[in-house]
Amino acid sequence: MSKLAEKVRNEVSKAYAKAVKKPPMSCCGGGKKTKGAVVDLAGYEKQELDSLPDQAVVNSFGCGNPVALAGLKTGDVVLDLGSGAGIDLLLAAKKVGSTGHVIGIDMTDEMISRARENIESSGLKNVEVRKGIIEDLPVNANSVDWVISNCVINLSPEKSRVFAEIARVLRPGGQMLVSDIVAKDLPDEIKNSLALYSSCVAGAISEEQYLAGLRAAGLEDVEVRDRLVYDESMLKGFVDSEFEGTCSCGSFNKEQISAYAKIMEGKIWSAKIYGKKCAS
Repeated sequence: MSKLAEKVRNEVSKAYAKAVKKPPMSCCGGGKKTKGAVVDLAGYEKQELDSLPDQAVVNSFGCGNPVALAGLKTGDVVLDLGSGAGIDLLLAAKKVGSTGHVIGIDMTDEMISRARENIESSGLKNVEVRKGIIEDLPVNANSVDWVISNCVINLSPEKSRVFAEIARVLRPGGQMLVSDIVAKDLPDEIKNSLALYSSCVAGAISEEQYLAGLRAAGLEDVEVRDRLVYDESMLKGFVDSEFEGTCSCGSFNKEQISAYAKIMEGKIWSAKIYGKKCAS
């Protein structure tokens, strides 16, 4: 592991450890609130969220609902990369049933602790969380039917290793569907900001690079299945950084937030990306 990759990984872990300890913001009204900047646009059904422990919902930092479009079946083994507080773990566990199994991987102790609390509160017995990094998964080769992930791979400083690990752990014929942030033509001042890295912006690569990386790892039928391009108001939520919530300014003042949002408008979006491991 390079020193730069280790530094980025440590900064991201610290940011999420800090974020999960914060109370959810409530300036936008009542009901279950999430800390993620655009998670309310991510495709979760109200009925789904209402069925989960409150702490799984309010501590979601995702940019999509990878479970919604995944063809999970009863009995499937599912792996969630960067499982956080467990919102997608729990939804997947309900879909695969008692004969299936769901594994979450996270590198942040505070997130793992919160996820395990949420799993216990849910009463589900077919789900577990393991500590590890997504570039070196503590999961056997050829052992899972689906890989899912929610706005996490963009945070990796070594994405080619992540793509290789996805290909390694999938069974022949296994599939992946991840929601992630992609970007194009970002200026260096944004790409070099550690704060914006933790906010899922600076580390994002282009769709073309993403798909090429998955193909290079050996996956096939790679494609983007859905997109949500962020406008200026959505991007302000990202830049309102380190998950302070859209009611405060985090590491940036309001003028900086507006300036960054204008620069990034139309250049950043959430994509649902699919791939499959060859069956033979």
